[in-house]
Amino acid sequence: MEILREILPASQIEEAKKDEQKYQELCERLSEYELIIDSAEQAIARPSDYQEQKKYYSGKKKMHTLKNQFIVLPGGQDIVDVCIGELGKISDIKLFRNNRQNLDAKQRFLGDKAYIGEEFITTPYKKTKKAELSKIQKEENQKLSSRRIGVEHLICRVKTFRVARDRFPLARHRYHQVIMAVCGLVRLHLNYSFIPSHAL
Repeated sequence: MEILREILPASQIEEAKKDEQKYQELCERLSEYELIIDSAEQAIARPSDYQEQKKYYSGKKKMHTLKNQFIVLPGGQDIVDVCIGELGKISDIKLFRNNRQNLDAKQRFLGDKAYIGEEFITTPYKKTKKAELSKIQKEENQKLSSRRIGVEHLICRVKTFRVARDRFPLARHRYHQVIMAVCGLVRLHLNYSFIPSHAL
């Protein structure tokens, strides 16, 4: 697992941060795109301690979970940044705000309704109790959904690994390393040639 983590960076950000110049160049290139953001939860074993249970309980999933946030290129072509193993009860928008420092402050994103209210994230129109969405708003939502599908496909790729799909079978302290390794393998499967030659 440690070898995989060393030779297979889990994201473009992790790969580029080893070199400050490459990192700055990456951030500049990324600013040309609207990156897609989404999160996914994974079930874990219920902690034995009651206070721990409350920390990890997700009201949305009605179970104890860890949450992972993915930021990807348009079309889901690569993982730009990933945040692994946060408490399942943390809202998506709070998770984003807590972990967006790796990218330029003016970077633009596409997100679902969970990110409504964030200035730099384009989100769908949401109907209110007093009014339904107009035809134009529904059409715009459909267009946005079709642009966002890339992140959902990429998350599905991550979940093809059983260890990232079913209830996590290992100790919680191993979660971050394991899922980051899975992300590295997904990137390898997507045919990105970032493995250093000395590691081959």
